[in-house]
Amino acid sequence: MTDPGTSRASTALPRERELLKAARAGDRDAFGRLVEPFRRELHAHCYRMLGSYADAEDALQDALLRAWRGLPRFEGRSSLRSWLYRVATNACLRAIERAPKRVLPIDYAPAADPHDDLAEAVNEPVWLEPYPDGGLGLEGLVGPDARYEQREAVELAFIAALQHLPARQRAVLVLRDVLGFSARETAEVLETTPISIDSALQRAHKAVDERLPSQSQQQTLRLLGDEELSRLVERYLTAWEQNDVDAMVSMLAEDA
Repeated sequence: MTDPGTSRASTALPRERELLKAARAGDRDAFGRLVEPFRRELHAHCYRMLGSYADAEDALQDALLRAWRGLPRFEGRSSLRSWLYRVATNACLRAIERAPKRVLPIDYAPAADPHDDLAEAVNEPVWLEPYPDGGLGLEGLVGPDARYEQREAVELAFIAALQHLPARQRAVLVLRDVLGFSARETAEVLETTPISIDSALQRAHKAVDERLPSQSQQQTLRLLGDEELSRLVERYLTAWEQNDVDAMVSMLAEDA
Protein backbone atom coordinates (compact mmCIF):
# COMPACT_ATOMS: atom_id res chain seq x y z
CA MET A 1 0.00 0.00 0.00
CA THR A 2 1.15 3.55 -0.69
CA ASP A 3 1.94 5.63 2.38
CA PRO A 4 -1.12 7.80 3.20
CA GLY A 5 1.12 10.87 3.01
CA THR A 6 2.81 9.99 -0.28
CA SER A 7 0.60 12.01 -2.63
CA ARG A 8 0.90 15.07 -0.41
CA ALA A 9 4.67 14.58 -0.10
CA SER A 10 5.12 14.21 -3.86
CA THR A 11 3.60 17.65 -4.56
CA ALA A 12 5.52 19.40 -1.79
CA LEU A 13 8.76 17.42 -1.88
CA PRO A 14 11.18 20.15 -3.05
CA ARG A 15 9.82 22.64 -0.50
CA GLU A 16 9.79 19.97 2.20
CA ARG A 17 13.42 19.08 1.47
CA GLU A 18 14.40 22.73 1.72
CA LEU A 19 12.65 23.17 5.07
CA LEU A 20 14.00 19.86 6.35
CA LYS A 21 17.56 20.88 5.52
CA ALA A 22 17.14 24.23 7.25
CA ALA A 23 15.49 22.62 10.30
CA ARG A 24 18.32 20.12 10.64
CA ALA A 25 20.71 23.07 10.61
CA GLY A 26 18.92 24.46 13.68
CA ASP A 27 16.30 26.72 12.10
CA ARG A 28 13.29 26.50 14.44
CA ASP A 29 11.13 28.62 12.16
CA ALA A 30 11.75 26.17 9.31
CA PHE A 31 10.81 23.29 11.61
CA GLY A 32 7.57 25.06 12.54
CA ARG A 33 6.65 25.51 8.88
CA LEU A 34 7.63 21.90 8.18
CA VAL A 35 5.26 20.40 10.75
CA GLU A 36 2.44 22.96 10.60
CA PRO A 37 0.49 21.14 7.82
CA PHE A 38 0.27 18.07 10.08
CA ARG A 39 -0.45 19.75 13.43
CA ARG A 40 -4.26 19.50 13.39
CA GLU A 41 -4.44 15.88 12.29
CA LEU A 42 -1.74 14.91 14.81
CA HIS A 43 -3.73 16.61 17.56
CA ALA A 44 -6.86 14.68 16.55
CA HIS A 45 -4.75 11.49 16.61
CA CYS A 46 -3.57 12.23 20.16
CA TYR A 47 -7.17 12.93 21.19
CA ARG A 48 -8.31 9.54 19.91
CA MET A 49 -5.55 7.91 21.88
CA LEU A 50 -6.12 9.84 25.13
CA GLY A 51 -9.80 10.86 25.11
CA SER A 52 -9.00 14.35 26.38
CA TYR A 53 -8.50 17.55 24.38
CA ALA A 54 -6.13 19.00 26.99
CA ASP A 55 -4.13 15.77 27.31
CA ALA A 56 -3.90 15.62 23.52
CA GLU A 57 -2.45 19.12 23.48
CA ASP A 58 0.19 18.12 26.04
CA ALA A 59 1.05 14.95 24.12
CA LEU A 60 1.34 16.87 20.86
CA GLN A 61 3.69 19.41 22.41
CA ASP A 62 5.81 16.56 23.79
CA ALA A 63 5.81 14.88 20.36
CA LEU A 64 6.84 18.03 18.51
CA LEU A 65 9.63 18.70 20.98
CA ARG A 66 10.91 15.15 20.53
CA ALA A 67 10.57 15.47 16.76
CA TRP A 68 12.65 18.65 16.83
CA ARG A 69 15.35 17.00 18.90
CA GLY A 70 15.24 13.79 16.86
CA LEU A 71 15.16 15.40 13.43
CA PRO A 72 18.82 14.55 12.68
CA ARG A 73 17.88 10.85 13.04
CA PHE A 74 15.04 11.08 10.49
CA GLU A 75 16.53 9.29 7.51
CA GLY A 76 13.66 9.81 5.08
CA ARG A 77 12.96 6.12 4.54
CA SER A 78 9.29 6.88 5.26
CA SER A 79 7.37 10.10 4.63
CA LEU A 80 7.72 12.91 7.14
CA ARG A 81 4.02 12.45 7.96
CA SER A 82 4.48 8.78 8.89
CA TRP A 83 7.51 9.64 11.01
CA LEU A 84 5.57 12.35 12.87
CA TYR A 85 2.76 9.88 13.54
CA ARG A 86 5.33 7.49 14.98
CA VAL A 87 6.66 10.18 17.32
CA ALA A 88 3.12 11.29 18.31
CA THR A 89 1.93 7.72 18.91
CA ASN A 90 4.88 7.00 21.17
CA ALA A 91 4.22 10.26 23.06
CA CYS A 92 0.64 9.09 23.67
CA LEU A 93 1.77 5.64 24.80
CA ARG A 94 4.13 7.27 27.31
CA ALA A 95 1.33 9.53 28.53
CA ILE A 96 -0.99 6.54 29.03
CA GLU A 97 1.71 4.62 30.88
CA ARG A 98 2.47 7.55 33.20
CA ALA A 99 -1.15 8.60 33.78
CA PRO A 100 -2.20 8.30 37.45
CA LYS A 101 -5.57 6.87 38.43
CA ARG A 102 -8.22 9.53 37.98
CA VAL A 103 -10.21 10.76 40.96
CA LEU A 104 -13.91 10.80 40.13
CA PRO A 105 -15.60 14.18 40.84
CA ILE A 106 -18.37 13.98 43.41
CA ASP A 107 -20.89 15.01 40.73
CA TYR A 108 -20.60 11.57 39.13
CA ALA A 109 -21.61 9.54 42.17
CA PRO A 110 -24.52 9.52 44.63
CA ALA A 111 -24.11 10.89 48.12
CA ALA A 112 -22.48 8.44 50.54
CA ASP A 113 -21.56 8.16 54.20
CA PRO A 114 -17.84 9.05 54.60
CA HIS A 115 -17.51 6.17 57.09
CA ASP A 116 -18.63 3.56 54.55
CA ASP A 117 -16.18 1.43 52.61
CA LEU A 118 -14.97 2.65 49.24
CA ALA A 119 -17.35 2.04 46.36
CA GLU A 120 -16.53 -0.15 43.40
CA ALA A 121 -14.15 1.36 40.86
CA VAL A 122 -15.80 3.14 37.95
CA ASN A 123 -14.86 1.47 34.67
CA GLU A 124 -16.52 3.89 32.28
CA PRO A 125 -14.32 6.74 30.95
CA VAL A 126 -16.47 9.52 32.41
CA TRP A 127 -13.67 12.09 31.93
CA LEU A 128 -14.07 12.11 28.12
CA GLU A 129 -14.26 15.49 26.44
CA PRO A 130 -15.86 16.20 23.04
CA TYR A 131 -13.63 17.32 20.20
CA PRO A 132 -14.46 20.63 18.45
CA ASP A 133 -15.35 20.23 14.79
CA GLY A 134 -13.08 23.10 13.83
CA GLY A 135 -10.01 21.20 14.99
CA LEU A 136 -10.58 17.94 13.14
CA GLY A 137 -8.12 18.50 10.35
CA LEU A 138 -10.48 16.75 7.93
CA GLU A 139 -8.26 17.69 5.02
CA GLY A 140 -5.70 15.17 6.27
CA LEU A 141 -5.17 12.31 3.84
CA VAL A 142 -6.11 8.79 4.88
CA GLY A 143 -5.20 5.52 3.29
CA PRO A 144 -7.58 3.11 1.53
CA ASP A 145 -7.55 0.75 4.53
CA ALA A 146 -9.38 3.30 6.74
CA ARG A 147 -12.52 1.78 8.25
CA TYR A 148 -13.97 4.87 9.94
CA GLU A 149 -14.56 8.30 8.46
CA GLN A 150 -12.81 11.21 10.17
CA ARG A 151 -15.88 12.69 11.93
CA GLU A 152 -17.06 9.25 12.97
CA ALA A 153 -13.66 8.63 14.56
CA VAL A 154 -14.04 11.47 17.09
CA GLU A 155 -17.60 10.66 18.19
CA LEU A 156 -17.73 10.13 21.94
CA ALA A 157 -19.11 6.60 21.59
CA PHE A 158 -16.08 5.61 19.50
CA ILE A 159 -13.58 7.42 21.75
CA ALA A 160 -15.16 5.84 24.84
CA ALA A 161 -14.87 2.37 23.30
CA LEU A 162 -11.20 3.02 22.49
CA GLN A 163 -10.40 3.84 26.12
CA HIS A 164 -11.24 0.24 27.12
CA LEU A 165 -8.47 -1.13 24.90
CA PRO A 166 -4.89 -1.74 26.05
CA ALA A 167 -2.77 1.18 24.87
CA ARG A 168 -0.98 -0.60 22.03
CA GLN A 169 -4.20 -2.16 20.71
CA ARG A 170 -5.69 1.32 20.77
CA ALA A 171 -2.78 2.61 18.71
CA VAL A 172 -3.09 -0.26 16.23
CA LEU A 173 -6.81 0.31 15.68
CA VAL A 174 -6.41 4.07 15.21
CA LEU A 175 -3.47 3.76 12.84
CA ARG A 176 -5.05 0.98 10.78
CA ASP A 177 -8.78 1.79 10.80
CA VAL A 178 -8.85 5.56 11.17
CA LEU A 179 -5.71 6.61 9.30
CA GLY A 180 -5.54 3.70 6.90
CA PHE A 181 -1.92 2.76 7.58
CA SER A 182 -0.98 -0.68 6.28
CA ALA A 183 0.04 -3.48 8.66
CA ARG A 184 3.66 -2.95 7.61
CA GLU A 185 3.55 0.81 8.24
CA THR A 186 1.83 0.31 11.59
CA ALA A 187 4.43 -2.28 12.55
CA GLU A 188 7.17 0.24 11.78
CA VAL A 189 5.49 2.86 13.97
CA LEU A 190 5.14 0.45 16.91
CA GLU A 191 8.42 -1.40 16.24
CA THR A 192 6.84 -4.84 15.92
CA THR A 193 5.81 -7.24 13.12
CA PRO A 194 2.86 -7.08 10.70
CA ILE A 195 1.65 -10.43 12.09
CA SER A 196 1.50 -8.95 15.59
CA ILE A 197 -0.35 -5.94 14.21
CA ASP A 198 -2.98 -8.12 12.50
CA SER A 199 -3.48 -10.12 15.69
CA ALA A 200 -3.83 -6.99 17.84
CA LEU A 201 -6.26 -5.48 15.33
CA GLN A 202 -8.53 -8.53 15.47
CA ARG A 203 -8.69 -8.34 19.27
CA ALA A 204 -9.30 -4.60 19.14
CA HIS A 205 -12.14 -5.03 16.63
CA LYS A 206 -13.85 -7.55 18.87
CA ALA A 207 -13.61 -5.34 21.97
CA VAL A 208 -14.68 -2.12 20.23
CA ASP A 209 -17.54 -3.67 18.25
CA GLU A 210 -19.05 -4.96 21.50
CA ARG A 211 -19.24 -1.41 22.84
CA LEU A 212 -20.24 0.67 19.81
CA PRO A 213 -23.91 1.51 19.14
CA SER A 214 -25.55 -0.17 16.16
CA GLN A 215 -25.03 2.93 14.04
CA SER A 216 -22.82 5.98 14.38
CA GLN A 217 -24.03 9.56 14.76
CA GLN A 218 -22.90 10.26 11.19
CA GLN A 219 -24.96 7.34 9.88
CA THR A 220 -27.95 8.59 11.87
CA LEU A 221 -27.58 12.07 10.37
CA ARG A 222 -27.39 10.65 6.86
CA LEU A 223 -30.54 8.58 7.45
CA LEU A 224 -32.42 11.60 8.80
CA GLY A 225 -31.71 13.78 5.78
CA ASP A 226 -31.45 17.56 5.72
CA GLU A 227 -35.18 18.26 6.08
CA GLU A 228 -35.70 16.04 9.13
CA LEU A 229 -32.49 17.32 10.70
CA SER A 230 -33.63 20.93 10.29
CA ARG A 231 -36.96 20.04 11.90
CA LEU A 232 -35.22 18.45 14.90
CA VAL A 233 -32.93 21.46 15.34
CA GLU A 234 -35.94 23.77 15.26
CA ARG A 235 -37.74 21.64 17.89
CA TYR A 236 -34.64 21.67 20.09
CA LEU A 237 -34.20 25.45 19.83
CA THR A 238 -37.86 26.02 20.66
CA ALA A 239 -37.62 23.75 23.70
CA TRP A 240 -34.44 25.55 24.79
CA GLU A 241 -35.96 29.01 24.42
CA GLN A 242 -39.08 27.95 26.35
CA ASN A 243 -37.05 26.12 29.00
CA ASP A 244 -39.15 23.02 28.24
CA VAL A 245 -37.11 20.29 29.92
CA ASP A 246 -39.64 17.54 29.19
CA ALA A 247 -39.53 18.30 25.47
CA MET A 248 -35.73 18.26 25.44
CA VAL A 249 -35.60 14.96 27.31
CA SER A 250 -38.10 13.41 24.90
CA MET A 251 -35.78 14.25 22.00
CA LEU A 252 -32.80 12.46 23.45
CA ALA A 253 -31.93 9.08 21.98
CA GLU A 254 -31.88 6.14 24.32
CA ASP A 255 -28.10 5.90 24.13
CA ALA A 256 -27.44 9.63 24.55
